[in-house]
Amino acid sequence: MLNPLWLKTFVTLIETGHFTRTAEKLFMTQPGVSQHIKKLESVCGYSLIERNNKSFDITAQGQTVYHYAKELQLRESHLIAKLEPDSPFKGTVKLACSGSLALLLYPHLLDLQCEHPHLITHIEAAPKHKVLADILSGDADIGIVTRMPTDKRLIGEKLSIEPLCLMLPASHSLEDLNLEKLQNLGVITHPDVENCLSLYCDNCGEKWMEEIRFDKLPVSGYVNQLSQILLPVAKGLGFTVLPLSALENFPDKAKIAIYQPKHEVSETLYLLTKQRASTPLRFTTIIEQIKDVLLRQDRHAGTERSCN
Repeated sequence: MLNPLWLKTFVTLIETGHFTRTAEKLFMTQPGVSQHIKKLESVCGYSLIERNNKSFDITAQGQTVYHYAKELQLRESHLIAKLEPDSPFKGTVKLACSGSLALLLYPHLLDLQCEHPHLITHIEAAPKHKVLADILSGDADIGIVTRMPTDKRLIGEKLSIEPLCLMLPASHSLEDLNLEKLQNLGVITHPDVENCLSLYCDNCGEKWMEEIRFDKLPVSGYVNQLSQILLPVAKGLGFTVLPLSALENFPDKAKIAIYQPKHEVSETLYLLTKQRASTPLRFTTIIEQIKDVLLRQDRHAGTERSCN
């Protein structure tokens, strides 16, 4: 086993880039730092840095040892966190969800962190299959998906209904919208656009939309950053299909028009966690915040629909 003290000295040296600053940071002498590095190199059997007068470069073997040492530090911090008493307002919670939900939820989760600085949420915007994989692997603590899985290792509950919308430039007439007009406009694609478009066309109650095939539509652009997807639509360059929550977070809402189909199309959101003996209190705090945000979103969307 590599001496953890030597590894700490090595990591500090790589991150400071200087022997003297490493010595100062670790309250050591400079010869002491050099001795730790030489002992670590001796045990590893390779040079970890290439010395050049007063500077140095890390070697390929040094990079490997550095990443190994950082992983050990991370595992140790996770271990210490697990040993601490369970608290509703302390610890890290990893959330995986769609990009539109990430945009909607993140500001509110930051507000919660402002109230409780030690309660930290990591958000991963990911497609549905990755959300499931991350929950099962432990890379995410909480996931939000639009289809309840059958895997018995997961538990879930219904959160809310999220409307799906066909969004077009406000400058584009919605009267007598048809397949030819959409083809002339072109689609702005995003990582989940094929699923969104298929679900929308199959359930909106418009016969002509049942003829739409994603692979037959001209593509006017592609954006994988959700906050930017509506920008080309607002500029008149194409149409797309997105959850309504994506529009809520777009600054130029007035430049986007929403087509009103015969039947409203929506997806049911489910909250997932992995089966465990007991749910950490910090998970419950984050889950309650998510539910509160989505409840307010549902009420707002319902008010807008009734006004229209």
